[in-house]
Amino acid sequence: MNKLTKPEEQIMHYLWKLKKAFLKDIVEEFPDPKPAYTTISTVVRVLVKKGFIDYTTFGKTREYFPLISKKKYFSEYMNDLIFSFFNGSSGKFASYFTKNEDLNLSELEEIKQLIEEKIDHIKDKNE
Repeated sequence: MNKLTKPEEQIMHYLWKLKKAFLKDIVEEFPDPKPAYTTISTVVRVLVKKGFIDYTTFGKTREYFPLISKKKYFSEYMNDLIFSFFNGSSGKFASYFTKNEDLNLSELEEIKQLIEEKIDHIKDKNE
């Protein structure tokens, strides 16, 4: 999968939120001062070319929509990150956060709960 640049990712976040949008709708999502309409149009064309979004034509206007879900993009992005920085080890990735990040007790408890739920789910499947 192609990686998104920061501007491309920002537009994708707006499209995931809106589900379908005309170019003017995407521009409206940006905080002030808004980027130039032509700048957004250029990034949108690149996203179409990369296969992340497509469009439906209505006369002279186009309604854009994502071809990849936010969940799928995030999953592939995280898998690439884990592969690149943690030698493909999810365990090393999880360990990084417990050793190197300032997690508070409630965040650690939440992670612990998620891990326990996953363990229970796997055990139930194997029985």
